[in-house]
Amino acid sequence: MRDDTTLPEKADDYARHVSPYFVIEDKQSKYKADKLFKRLRRKVGHAIGDYGMIEPDDKVMVCISGGKDSYAMLDLLLSLKRSAPFPFSLIPVHLDPGFPGTPEGVVEGHLQKVGLPYHIIKRPVFEISKEKLQGKKTMCSICSRMRRGFLYGFAREMGFNKVALGHHRDDILATYFLNLFYSGIMKTMPPILRTDDDTLTLIRPLAYCRERDLNILSKLKDYPVLPKGLCGYGEDQQRAAMVAMLRKWDKEYPKRTDIIFKALKNVVPSHLLDQNLFDFSKISAGPKIK
Repeated sequence: MRDDTTLPEKADDYARHVSPYFVIEDKQSKYKADKLFKRLRRKVGHAIGDYGMIEPDDKVMVCISGGKDSYAMLDLLLSLKRSAPFPFSLIPVHLDPGFPGTPEGVVEGHLQKVGLPYHIIKRPVFEISKEKLQGKKTMCSICSRMRRGFLYGFAREMGFNKVALGHHRDDILATYFLNLFYSGIMKTMPPILRTDDDTLTLIRPLAYCRERDLNILSKLKDYPVLPKGLCGYGEDQQRAAMVAMLRKWDKEYPKRTDIIFKALKNVVPSHLLDQNLFDFSKISAGPKIK
């Protein structure tokens, strides 16, 4: 049922047929594909509801990197928007960082197919990052910070109040272990975050979605994914090690990552050591330990 009448006709038609169910002929495969899409859609809906990510009349900038996760995020949000009980807008935005050898028009071609108004912005991320490397082997951290800076600046300029990022559950877990092992901090990517200048709210609608499900959806939908490593400097080896560790656990201990993710939602400050979160000096007179 269509409750949202603000979608352009082309985007509404795309949203009605967004499930891979519509491009598969085999009955059993159709059923499995539709079940996968509905599971991901449900998880996105739960994440949005649990953390209040989207509210009436929000203007959401959907960041499209050219990777499978951001394409999936756009499809799932568009599907939810079509039957949402309140109005909000989705505008895809792709930042072209100027990596050499990037295929021309790949992302824009997909966005034209989706049918929503969109923006393609070009910024000299690659050139500036290369200048700032200063002996580092990869530019990942510099590049990601610059991309975020340009995207947030554009969001403010265009009057967006929400910025949707395509990080999924595995990204959240990998970031947690990166901070734990290399920085000595227990933190990760939160599902929702306010920028330091209090002008934008960042949301991660895929927070409950597993990467392996998004991989399957990407193959079924045949998303035009941009090649990895276009910068020529390789990937972040520390993050790659965390991802490999999580995948190894998934094979050897299938429920381990589920339990760790659950733990991130069940924190007991009185049973840790952070004096900023719990006043241990007054423990004899209270507060009570949970």
